[in-house]
Amino acid sequence: MNNRSAAGLLALGLLALPVFATPSLAAAPSAEQKAEFYAACVKTSSNVSLCTCKADAAVQLIDSDFMAVVLASMKGKTLDDKYAVAYNDYIVESTRACGMGM
Repeated sequence: MNNRSAAGLLALGLLALPVFATPSLAAAPSAEQKAEFYAACVKTSSNVSLCTCKADAAVQLIDSDFMAVVLASMKGKTLDDKYAVAYNDYIVESTRACGMGM
């Protein structure tokens, strides 16, 4: 990969950071949302340690409004196209936070 490509990817990555790294006006996910996330994860994967990590990562990476989107998706609801990029970015970041992926 050349420097121009690397710089472009870095710039794109930085655009996603506000979703994850900066506090928003929305509230952090609630304890109930975290518990719901964990339960849905364990029901799907039966991997307690992974689900614990993913639930902890979720409350650090997203706000309560986006957690509602994630929870709906976990329950089988079709993701609205307007959330596709942010959802994919969240998946990548939560996977990375749990020591998997890139």
